[in-house]
Amino acid sequence: MNLALMGGTAVRTRPFPSWPQSEKEERDSLLEVLDSRSWGGYSSKVTEFEEAFASLHQAKHGVCCSNGTVALEVALRAIGITCGDEVIVPPFTFVATATAVLLCHGCPVFVDIDPNSFCLSPAAVEAAITPRTRAIIAVHFAGHPADMDALSSIAEKHGVALVEDAAHAHGAVWSGKSVGTFGIAAAFSFQGFKLMTGGEGGIVLTNSSEVADNVWSYCNQGRRRGGTWYEHFTLGTNYRITGFQAAVLREQLKRLLGQIATRSDNVNYFRERLRFFPGIVLPDNDARVDRHPYYLLTLRYDSSLFGGVDRDVVIQALRAEGIPVQPTYPHPLYRNPLFQSSRPPSCRSGSWQTAQHYESLHLDEAERICRDGMWLEQNLFLGGHGDIDDVLEAFEKVKEFSPALLDCPQVAGMPRA
Repeated sequence: MNLALMGGTAVRTRPFPSWPQSEKEERDSLLEVLDSRSWGGYSSKVTEFEEAFASLHQAKHGVCCSNGTVALEVALRAIGITCGDEVIVPPFTFVATATAVLLCHGCPVFVDIDPNSFCLSPAAVEAAITPRTRAIIAVHFAGHPADMDALSSIAEKHGVALVEDAAHAHGAVWSGKSVGTFGIAAAFSFQGFKLMTGGEGGIVLTNSSEVADNVWSYCNQGRRRGGTWYEHFTLGTNYRITGFQAAVLREQLKRLLGQIATRSDNVNYFRERLRFFPGIVLPDNDARVDRHPYYLLTLRYDSSLFGGVDRDVVIQALRAEGIPVQPTYPHPLYRNPLFQSSRPPSCRSGSWQTAQHYESLHLDEAERICRDGMWLEQNLFLGGHGDIDDVLEAFEKVKEFSPALLDCPQVAGMPRA
């Protein structure tokens, strides 16, 4: 038996469950909006979805917007982040977590992550607080909630705002409380591969009426709720979603908890079997996580137990076996050209300056998981245990034949995965 990468038969030839998923309910709801002639952001479907999503997460207010990046930006604007304000962010996340700060002319301060949850390290956050710190953005990475007990305590102690980036964490629960309700505001994404999607879209959750009104106003050209159409009170723009998106999202929301239950069952099965497989580690969840939606599974790879084979070669071999595994981010955020080759956008008042020398920054845990990590995406866990058996069989096969990969001509000079 040979590896598929070397001409053998692949472990898996049939596709895993596809994403996104839709049913008749989405079609019917879209037609309802079409027939209503109210297609834009003031469709009743938008309000209906905002209320339903906020209710599921036990939040008082939900305000939809055009995408998750915008949701972060308007949340920061709504709490007053402005020129020169330092905002603590993790380096192991999508770039929007940091660029939302820059768009408000704030200063991203990168601090390291916890090696198990891949979320902000509370100790690193505490050490990074300065008199200019105005906010902490806690990313619930891959759906695993950040340590909201510790981060809430730090934010309260220092009088800074806590904002949740919950783009991966729809339906997640920490210590009996839904994510999205620990901080002053939380941003969720409905981009095409998120746990529920309208193609694009986002929402800000908050328990503050003032923040909700500020978010709504900014997304609606500076209007006030209940005001007239041509009455504008503050600077704003058009960040609304459409009734069509809200119609799809309302139906997606109805399936969310059932899909989380399916993924949880499959991940638990995978985790228990993986414990007996040296070389690939899936960290355990924090005991305070009551519901993990599993947007991603982040695995840590140990090349020494695969005969020294490079992670990216193993990824190519697994893909050839029919397992669509992905490398993690190629580098921490601060190594992006945006931070390396030029100064980020400056504030017109002239008081903006970086708090860190990004070019020389090195955060150990973030660097390590970018080098050694790999991802399995959420749709792989929407089937049954047979799908998980195929993933594990492919891991075992690649490990068994890993010595052959060291001299395999098919991988000589192979680009990174």
